[in-house]
Amino acid sequence: MAVPSDNGGWPSDGGSPDDLPDLPEEWGVIVIPDDLSELSDEVAAVRAELRLAAKPSRWRRFVNRPALRRARKITATALRAPVLIISMAVLVTVASLFASAWPGPPRQPATQRTASTTDDNTAPGPAATALPALELIGSDGQTVPLRGRLPAVILLIDGCDCDGLVSDTIAAVRPEIAVVTVTGALATATAGVGTPPTGATPQAQGKTVRVLHDPNGTVRDVLNLGKADGTAAVLLVDKGGTIVKTVRRVATITVLKPELARI
Repeated sequence: MAVPSDNGGWPSDGGSPDDLPDLPEEWGVIVIPDDLSELSDEVAAVRAELRLAAKPSRWRRFVNRPALRRARKITATALRAPVLIISMAVLVTVASLFASAWPGPPRQPATQRTASTTDDNTAPGPAATALPALELIGSDGQTVPLRGRLPAVILLIDGCDCDGLVSDTIAAVRPEIAVVTVTGALATATAGVGTPPTGATPQAQGKTVRVLHDPNGTVRDVLNLGKADGTAAVLLVDKGGTIVKTVRRVATITVLKPELARI
């Protein structure tokens, strides 16, 4: 049994009064400083806990209602999608600006194709070039359409001694292919064929032959065939009116025979 002492009821051996329980062991050793100001941090922490544990105000109770908490969550979720979309749009725009401003590889200059002249003086005409709808003059002085009879082999023989070429061409073509000779002067006749009475469609060896005249050289100018140089210029025209082959200088049928199958 503890003996009363002059230190306020506490025994001198450090024990506890008989009517008070011992302190919990988990508290450890409790040291009471001589200067109580050293406990200011602990006091502030305790006061903060007490304020948090205090009864909430009317506004805090209103804000903490379950319905308002759910509304806050829904609002936060709804705002995330627009913010994400706007962010993605900004990133895509910036990337597009960088891509458009970034210098790309240098482009190779386009090579202009020109018709080359081969050993047989043949050259393909422009791709899908249509025979122009020109009207020339027949032997009777009447105008005759150049496209009046297709498919056709058109021989421009102005200034050319091409009687043999014309005869050989008539013999080489199929019956459905017309042979059209174009000369410069109206008085010129195609030897071996004869001057037709109307300039329309005379028959020679069962083939259709037309003799037309082009005093102004319109066909050569329009098709850029150059001036007459003593040889014939030949156009191979299919049934649709497309020039499938242009032979700028030819004197014998040898050059034409391999090409006749194209019309």
